[in-house]
Amino acid sequence: MAPDITIPVSDAGDEGQARPPLDERRARVLRAVVEEYVATAQPVGSQTIATSRELGVSSATVRNDMTVLEREGYLVQPHTSAGRIPTDRGYRFFVDHFERAPGLPPAQRRTVSDFFTSAHRALEDLLHETGQLLANLTQHASVVVGPASDAAVLRSVQIVSLQPGLALVVGVLSNGAVEKEVLHLEGEPSEGDLARAGTALNAQLHGSTLAGLPVSEPTGDLVVDRCVLVARDALAARVAGQLEPLYVSGVSRIAMEQGSYGTVDGAARLLELLEHQAVVVSLVRGLLDHGLIVRIGAENEREELRDCSLVLAPYVVEGEVVGSIGILGPTRMDYHRALAAVATVSQQLGRSLHT
Repeated sequence: MAPDITIPVSDAGDEGQARPPLDERRARVLRAVVEEYVATAQPVGSQTIATSRELGVSSATVRNDMTVLEREGYLVQPHTSAGRIPTDRGYRFFVDHFERAPGLPPAQRRTVSDFFTSAHRALEDLLHETGQLLANLTQHASVVVGPASDAAVLRSVQIVSLQPGLALVVGVLSNGAVEKEVLHLEGEPSEGDLARAGTALNAQLHGSTLAGLPVSEPTGDLVVDRCVLVARDALAARVAGQLEPLYVSGVSRIAMEQGSYGTVDGAARLLELLEHQAVVVSLVRGLLDHGLIVRIGAENEREELRDCSLVLAPYVVEGEVVGSIGILGPTRMDYHRALAAVATVSQQLGRSLHT
């Protein structure tokens, strides 16, 4: 078991007054309640804590500490004769003030390593399957937001002949994505014309972002220039107004654990939210600058997320944040396991896209 870490709490209460510090014993009692409730999904009584934990105090003392923790907003008693369960504030203290285990267990680390060792897939397939991997590791729904193509840098551009008057422009991006667009060309340019156009296009666009493609420069060959212009405009139009791709996995787990959400319709509202790509992408994009984060219950701004927790991390390619990956589940989740899984998978995904 990781050592307890006690840090004074000075959040303002309902009246704007600073709360008193949470002493070491009560912090340990809170930790015990969180861990028991996450494991059993049942309200936790003082007798359970006193007999299962080496606190060195009686159940009466534990009961008194739990009463204080309830008064301070860390615990709540769902029924008069029941034990207590953590509040959002209690979970937050647990996440912030107790040391986490260093990474995933060995078996899960091997699973992640094996997955990315064999991850020679198209970007779309890789992101989708990475979301499935994270959902399986955590037993919660996962979200993966893919790289925004308009911000990625072009590594190479080619024009490939398909048939007379028809060609394909292919742009390979720094984030691992490949953008393709069919070109309808007037005058049926020859294979040589297309080869020269591809060379000119690559020279002009290499190192540019799709959102900031330079104006095509004339080469002195009208046929080649026409091909370059059509290809350049096709790539620019390809990403205009395009949302970052969103991959959602493990949605069935939300329905399976709906009893763990705070309200009857909590799971239903979350499922409905996940159907709106623009909303989810915007939500996740707004959190990218915060690194590995946890948003618990009422900390989430959107009403649909007030009964759940979000664990999210960016993934980085060539020093740039290009997307994010995370999980969504009820506030009663194993936060240490979730944080370790999200951190490990996000790091491995970034490395995989970099190679």
